Amino acid sequence: MKSYGRTSIHEFLGDFVVYRNLMPFDRRLPALDDVGERAGIPEGVTPRKSQPAYARVIVELLQAARRIDAPRAALERLIYVGDTRMNDGTAFVNIARAGGWPGMAFIASETDEPRSGEVVEQETEPGCRRALYLANRWAAVSDFEQHCRERDFGIDEQTVVIVDLDKTALGARGRNDHVINQARVEAVRRTVGELLGDAFDPEAFEDAYDVLNRSAFHPFTADNQDYLAYICLILGSGLYQLQPLTGRVRGERLTSFEQFIDEVDEKAEDLAPSLHEIHKRIYRRVQAGDPTPFKAFRYNEYHTTVSRMGCLRDDAAVEDLLAEEIVITQEVREAALQWKRQGALLFGLSDKPDEASIPPQDLAAEGLQSIHRVETHAVGEG
Repeated sequence: MKSYGRTSIHEFLGDFVVYRNLMPFDRRLPALDDVGERAGIPEGVTPRKSQPAYARVIVELLQAARRIDAPRAALERLIYVGDTRMNDGTAFVNIARAGGWPGMAFIASETDEPRSGEVVEQETEPGCRRALYLANRWAAVSDFEQHCRERDFGIDEQTVVIVDLDKTALGARGRNDHVINQARVEAVRRTVGELLGDAFDPEAFEDAYDVLNRSAFHPFTADNQDYLAYICLILGSGLYQLQPLTGRVRGERLTSFEQFIDEVDEKAEDLAPSLHEIHKRIYRRVQAGDPTPFKAFRYNEYHTTVSRMGCLRDDAAVEDLLAEEIVITQEVREAALQWKRQGALLFGLSDKPDEASIPPQDLAAEGLQSIHRVETHAVGEG
């Protein structure tokens, strides 16, 4: 494992990137409002990554992107690079199906076990095979390439390569993803601490966050960090206590975040005036269907994430880079650059909210960059 210097995701993806709101960073591509009707999406609705409607929007954007840089090439195959079998695997199948393309997905999560990879068939139709290559090393992307070659699955101008950003191209799962998690937790702590002021109890916050962030409570929190940050804020205010709250969740007397925030709204007059106003803003956004209603938290997440990119010296030890910095996955970078040289269309997807990924206009004017344009070190086996 070694460092390969500083670079950014922009090096191999350019601005062909969309974050959670499905608003392409490259303004030459159509906005969600422009393609939503063709994709069968009601106005004002933003589908999530695992939904078929999301796939239909992505296919529209991919076709538009190919017309920009290779107007004579028709997309006929899909390569997908991600880190989770469930979320990325589902998105891969949905996008391949929406485009009518055969496809191969490389899904990796690094472990200490001997290097291995297995192919899991997802769909097999005449001339339209779709399969996942599951690996426990990011360096196994070279094995994946060989697997594609042996099956005459070409990677050329008629191929689109989708690269997941979070915990794939950046902060590789099983290798460097803990730094992304640290940035998110710090953002929650900073947001709750700033809003509670002198009433903030760091130990009580850590207890609440650690408990409620477990998978057992995902049905309640919907595995949504905005919801979790809000719950921690309300617990810190003293309006609720952790143990009675978790007892109600375990006893299925409190079954959803929506039920919880409705209850808080009925008691909102008992909150301090500043917290009452924050609650009302978040409550309105939840009622409007906004999946990222806690904007202050997400703005802090942008800062805590960017502060961990490229923050160490170029001569820092690899162990320190992996421990303290969000780094680019060198193996994914090398593969993407090679596929780009072969003529493939490269496109990046991120489920990270736009507010946590793109600086507001005032900060952009000061020179701050979107996550995919921020330079950091590339680390990997190469």
